[in-house]
Amino acid sequence: MIYIEVNRQKFEINEGAVLKDALDISKAYYIPGTTIGILKAGEKKEEATSEYKILTTKGEFRIELSGEHGLWTRFNRDLINSRAHWETGNSIAFGPVKTDVVPERSEKKYNRYDVFFGTGGYDPETTYLMFSKDKHFSDYGAPRDAVVGKIISGKGIIGLLKQGDSILKIEPVIMWETLLDKISTTDLSIRLEDGMKIFTYFKVDLVNEAPEGAEHFLALIRKRTFNVDTFSNSFISDDLLRGEGCPYEHWEARSEGTVAARTDGLGNGRLYIYKGDRTSSAVHSVVGHVTEGIELIRIAQAGNRLAVISNPERIMILGLGFDRAEKILGERGLKLDKEGYTGDDAIIVEQYPDTTIEIISAGRIAGLGVKSDKIIDVKFYDDLAPITLDFFRHSLRLKDRPLGPLPVYFTYENTYLFRSEKEAEAYKEINPENIPKEKVRAGEIAVTNQAAKRYGMIGVKLVDDAKYGPTGEKFECTNIIGKVIDPQRLKGMKAGDIVYIREVS
Repeated sequence: MIYIEVNRQKFEINEGAVLKDALDISKAYYIPGTTIGILKAGEKKEEATSEYKILTTKGEFRIELSGEHGLWTRFNRDLINSRAHWETGNSIAFGPVKTDVVPERSEKKYNRYDVFFGTGGYDPETTYLMFSKDKHFSDYGAPRDAVVGKIISGKGIIGLLKQGDSILKIEPVIMWETLLDKISTTDLSIRLEDGMKIFTYFKVDLVNEAPEGAEHFLALIRKRTFNVDTFSNSFISDDLLRGEGCPYEHWEARSEGTVAARTDGLGNGRLYIYKGDRTSSAVHSVVGHVTEGIELIRIAQAGNRLAVISNPERIMILGLGFDRAEKILGERGLKLDKEGYTGDDAIIVEQYPDTTIEIISAGRIAGLGVKSDKIIDVKFYDDLAPITLDFFRHSLRLKDRPLGPLPVYFTYENTYLFRSEKEAEAYKEINPENIPKEKVRAGEIAVTNQAAKRYGMIGVKLVDDAKYGPTGEKFECTNIIGKVIDPQRLKGMKAGDIVYIREVS
């Protein structure tokens, strides 16, 4: 027999067993095809980092040294049990202690959360460890290389510290590097070894302070998976919703396991999970924290697809009938208010509030129903028109919702033209892609590309056409993106009507 762990639970299993056996015996949460992380048993070695933990009477925070600082190395232990001697709106000083610094009589610039040394009366025998609360200029009798680092986590503690508070402990942050093999795999036939630790998923607890950002994350993982599109030593990211936009809501240090959404600049909408502590950022809104399975995040490599559980789970009733929605919501203790068309064939196309966090807080949700014949099911040609489909899904918000509204712009004969509610032509260039060769088949849906003035127009024809595309343009101006399953549903639609596009496989 050998001993293994699966998601931190210990099991005894027969020697010669394989990974699938471990999943079977543990009944672990696992999505077929997702990456499993494995750690083999091994020794560990201790490695000091440039980070230090400082415990005070008001709580703990961490600093990161900005280089080789002999002054800090020689004297940081002398500061243990020192008290906050004085404070201002810009800084707070702990000490004094005796050092060998050479003070300078000059005003220096300090940034928010700088960690630096200063002196009282330009005397090295009264040296203080100081923390900057805000950006400012001042003369603290500091040495030439006064700033030794920055506060990287627990920044809120600095605002709580007052004269008389004490530093109770200063410790280096130790990184334990395990001398073992790290395996990320989808192969369930891997033979198990004694002491293996197996991780099949990770769990994220979302924060109430970021309802929009939490919903952005829930939309990303609606298939309960997180794709590692970008990989580095400090984070992994999933780029599926890059470009979709997400508002900034929650300022917090990005500690290990933090989930954050980029809210501005290059990569806007991308979701990050951090493997190490980082300072808070004005363009990274914190939406949650990994509370189980952080090891899987550490092991993951670029291209991996990871199983994920969220707390809470998403509340999304779009595309459901009222009876089905009411049953699902009732199981979670939530009430449903029915609006619009409420017949037996009604399909919900809007929900209020829009976010899971707000719905749970309110304890109820309103759903707007329409007749089911307003729902247009479409099978998309992802392999033939991926770039145009990225534009289309962005326009209708199909990247984060199961269906999206598409207003009828104009109709004539057997042709139906549409313009999305969301202006998206500036989102991505629509170059020619999957243009028809001989004819367009009835029911195919197309987008006018940039070879024509009306680019971005969406169209469907109810008959085959060997001359013009579904938007009425020549073939070279037409990108075919998919096929409407039941195009006859469009009959009778007129300008101003709204249909709802639902993606089917």
